[in-house]
Amino acid sequence: MRGALFLCAALWAAGPAQPACRLALALGLDVSGSVDAREYRLQLDGVAAALDDAGVRAALLAVPDAHVWLAVYQWGGPEQQRVLVHWTAINSPADAQGVADALRASGHRFPDRGTAIGSAMIFGAALLARRPDCWRRVLDISGDGPSNAGPRPGDLPRGDGPTINALVIGPLGRDNTDKNLSGARTLEYHYRMQVIRGPGAFIETAPDFDGFRRAMRRKLLREAELPALSRRRDQ
Repeated sequence: MRGALFLCAALWAAGPAQPACRLALALGLDVSGSVDAREYRLQLDGVAAALDDAGVRAALLAVPDAHVWLAVYQWGGPEQQRVLVHWTAINSPADAQGVADALRASGHRFPDRGTAIGSAMIFGAALLARRPDCWRRVLDISGDGPSNAGPRPGDLPRGDGPTINALVIGPLGRDNTDKNLSGARTLEYHYRMQVIRGPGAFIETAPDFDGFRRAMRRKLLREAELPALSRRRDQ
């Protein structure tokens, strides 16, 4: 806890000020036409269940004077993005519960079968640009297929944008001959080469939608982790 105590002491020594934001985290969920009704619910309910987890809430609330902003949106084809939860400051368990409840109440899906990861990344980056004062800005893209519509993810500028992590859903480690993967052997490799970027960017994997909740929990714990702390990662 030494790192957390040092951070809190530094914030206290700085005197009265507007509450600091240590992390702005935007979650982009793939709900394109390839995602059926059951998979849609497993995905949104999986995020909600992860936010209900005591460990995740403790991580999000670890520094009371430097909170986390959270937003959630869903994406599908090139013109299909919809914010499910607008920017919400997570200052208490009730705030996390409110986000979870909003996700459980959502039921809107997109009919377009296109998977426009590049468009989802552009939308998420614009969303994060509304939180310029946060110490870290992280975009999290979840998906179960390669990009096959809209701008190619790998062609987007890498510059000074947010860190982009990914949660890949589907069987991994096998040959995948889908032409949209451009020769990549696995979906994880596609995301690693085309999507993730920025300091500390990483990929979390779920073998299927049933494993999504556990993967989301692991990922949120890692993303909310304080850089100054050396914590044992949840496996």
